[in-house]
Amino acid sequence: MQEMTIGEMESAFDLEWVLVGDPITDEGHNVVQGEVLHHSKDRDEGYRKGLELRPKRLAFLYLGRPRPGTAIALP
Repeated sequence: MQEMTIGEMESAFDLEWVLVGDPITDEGHNVVQGEVLHHSKDRDEGYRKGLELRPKRLAFLYLGRPRPGTAIALP
């Protein structure tokens, strides 16, 4: 587990899902820093790790651009 800025996470974990503990956010609620608890190319693996660790506060981020033709659903 390592404290990193979002820029460091993006460089280190491109195209991966990242579980961030105790995220620090800006005024727009964008994660700017936090403790990397887990990272994986498999989203479900990240969900399982989150359930295992059960951090009090977390963010689950996909770092990278979606592949062309990928559909994205927003709430």
